Amino acid sequence: MNICFIGGGNMATALIGGLLAKDFSAGQISVVEINPENRARLQRDFSVRATENLGAGIAGSDIIVLAVKPQQLREVAQQLAPELEGQLLLSIAAGIRAADLARWSGSSLVVRAMPNTPSLIQSGMTGLYAMPAVSGAQRIQAQDILCAVGETLWLDDEAMLDAVTAISGSGPAYVFYFIEALQQAACKLGLGNEQARRLSLATFLGASRLAASSNEEVGVLRARVTSKNGTTERALLSLSENHVAEHIVQAAQAAHARSREMGDELGKDL
Repeated sequence: MNICFIGGGNMATALIGGLLAKDFSAGQISVVEINPENRARLQRDFSVRATENLGAGIAGSDIIVLAVKPQQLREVAQQLAPELEGQLLLSIAAGIRAADLARWSGSSLVVRAMPNTPSLIQSGMTGLYAMPAVSGAQRIQAQDILCAVGETLWLDDEAMLDAVTAISGSGPAYVFYFIEALQQAACKLGLGNEQARRLSLATFLGASRLAASSNEEVGVLRARVTSKNGTTERALLSLSENHVAEHIVQAAQAAHARSREMGDELGKDL
């Protein structure tokens, strides 16, 4: 399949790099990018065809990956409308609902994707939703593109993408927040900044790998670390008394509400 990216920013760059690493050829990929420096970088780093001309960029493509900012997607979709010839539209723009994109572009061949920033190092998690007109073969093509940067999860209900946004989309920031707190705690306990960073990062990475490799529930793994009257039990008691778990749930709910609000705001008629 031939893929055209509209927009050549960080996520498009990650996807292109991941696709090339999975044996796609540079000749299968084109990019429409208005910034001349970004075009030069993409051509230099990946040997893909990069142009500022929308019609020339999408010519011969099977899939168009919409990798522009959400606020720019309406204009891009409207520009695409007279140029489309049955290509699948794969949007990675946060918040824009499939029906709105279909209305602007005049095409119901739309897949929405919600990747997250670990995709930049091929360790991402992406939620996917396809409109009913999308064929099974096109769903596989869309999944193949996002699998180049990590794992994927298909959703039958588009509204669940707001939940995906709240958990895996915004989730890396929650993880960074927790790592920051661990580093602060380590420094307060007398460790140096670099020691605190190494301990916190290695602990989080190791625990995540252990949980990912285990068939047991995370709660079971947590209990196994928690000895009676030990240090971990004392720490977890403090977290419980301060309602940390409840606050994390509330934070995710706030992100979910904002995702729904953004869909309403970005999709409404001007």
